[in-house]
Amino acid sequence: MIINNFKYPFNYWIIDNFFEPELANQLSEEFLEYNNPNWFNYNNPLENKKTINNYYFFPSATYKVFFRLSSNAFVNYLNEVTEIKNLIPDLGLHGAGWHIHEKGGKVNIHLDYSVHPKLGLQRKLNLIIYLTKNWNPSWGGSLEFWNHDPDTNKPLEKAVTIENIFNRAILFDTTQNSWHGFPTPLNCPEGVYRKSIAMYYLTYNEEFVEQRSRALYAPSEDQKGNEEIERFIIERSK
Repeated sequence: MIINNFKYPFNYWIIDNFFEPELANQLSEEFLEYNNPNWFNYNNPLENKKTINNYYFFPSATYKVFFRLSSNAFVNYLNEVTEIKNLIPDLGLHGAGWHIHEKGGKVNIHLDYSVHPKLGLQRKLNLIIYLTKNWNPSWGGSLEFWNHDPDTNKPLEKAVTIENIFNRAILFDTTQNSWHGFPTPLNCPEGVYRKSIAMYYLTYNEEFVEQRSRALYAPSEDQKGNEEIERFIIERSK
């Protein structure tokens, strides 16, 4: 593994060659077909993606990987890498699991939920591992990190772009106004998909935690000033 630690615009870590090559290939191949009815489909003005967080549908290698990412040994590794103590894996994969996007897929810039809606714990750390081989950056899909505007409580401007590279893991602290997403729709060929797995880690609440049980989205450039989109953002965040 190659680990790089960054502090701007918030704390994040990039770990290339995260899995052993054979395992990474197997995980990529285990994804269900895009049209499989077991995917949960998000298709609205803010996000176009499909997800699965039900262990029942994970094949063997994927199931074992989520078990491994939840283990004490791996959590201790994260404690060491990030210097964040007392991390707790979200075993229920709330919002995590498999994520897949087809051509036209996108996720507007957003803040994740701050407090787990069922456990009441603070969401602290995201782990995302990219699993599409031979992805062409010209297709889009790079993860964008944006600065925070404290006056408006919205993203200000794009600060960092991280390419969607096979077997690359990204860790980032979700408690630091960590606006992220990829708002430009994908332009990949038909039959090519942006695939990733996600695992989230929690901590006991700090004294001052903004109470947000769902993601808070920002309009994309072409949506700004659209009152209907602004209303939908408010409803989506409740």
